[in-house]
Amino acid sequence: MTSNSLRSFALGLLLAATATGGVYFFGPSEAESTEKSDEKTVKTEKLTEDEMIEQLTAKGFVVQSKEAWDKQVAAASAEAKEDEPEKKSKKKNEDDVVYRTILNVSMGMTSIDIGNALEEAKIIDDGMKFYKEVENRGLENELRPGTFQIESGMSMDEIISIIFK
Repeated sequence: MTSNSLRSFALGLLLAATATGGVYFFGPSEAESTEKSDEKTVKTEKLTEDEMIEQLTAKGFVVQSKEAWDKQVAAASAEAKEDEPEKKSKKKNEDDVVYRTILNVSMGMTSIDIGNALEEAKIIDDGMKFYKEVENRGLENELRPGTFQIESGMSMDEIISIIFK
């Protein structure tokens, strides 16, 4: 850019800013609304409780008193407390289930693969926890290829001693 074209550009910016500022400061200060002011006012009337209840029930709402609501909440919480022992007994029955799997360990598998396979078979809860335990013991390179029968009742130590040398 030459100096003359730069000066012309700067002068154009200055003139545009001056014209915009003049209109902003010296122009009309309030904009006129195109809406009628009569439509903006909304008349409200105070309704009684009975009228409010009628309108709400007509629109499909259920209206209850505080006492009725408290009774329903108390009944629901009592019912939930009765259901808790049943849920606990179901959980105990689920804990009695023993999962068995036959794990086929082939060459090239890692302890991460073994942990994921045991987790999918519901033998252990977390495959990465199994991997970290194997790594802490330094057995990640001691994996024995073969077929092993493993149950969910076995401890982590028993599983590791079966699969690793």
